[in-house]
Amino acid sequence: MGLTIDKIVIGEKIHLTEKIEDKDLLLYLGLTNDNNPLYIQHDYAALTPFQKPIVPTIMLNGIITSAVSKYMPGPGAHIIEQHFTYAEPLYHYELFHTVLEVTEVDQAHNRMTVSVHSYNEQEKTILTGTLLVIPPQVV
Repeated sequence: MGLTIDKIVIGEKIHLTEKIEDKDLLLYLGLTNDNNPLYIQHDYAALTPFQKPIVPTIMLNGIITSAVSKYMPGPGAHIIEQHFTYAEPLYHYELFHTVLEVTEVDQAHNRMTVSVHSYNEQEKTILTGTLLVIPPQVV
């Protein structure tokens, strides 16, 4: 079980680094039946302002939400609200760095707020936002 509300501290942070490769994109596209050529077809993407294929934003969400489930607060946690803004696209094979930080702990309602900031190899912001999380509870 992950951390319960009484063990969570404001200011606690975790840092993640991920790289999205073709196999990851193909799994996503297959699972969701998403056939947007912007995500996988280099010839198509070259005709767009992006110039090359980009990573679907929902894949970035998945990396972030899995960090909540695995690390902060960990197994048993449940996200009940999320707000993300996507400032720049993430391209295939770019490193994707994310910092998650606890910014609020509401023990009375068993909820915590987590800020999210993700950036690429050039340190350009890719994504910012917040998550409202219910930590695991002991019954």
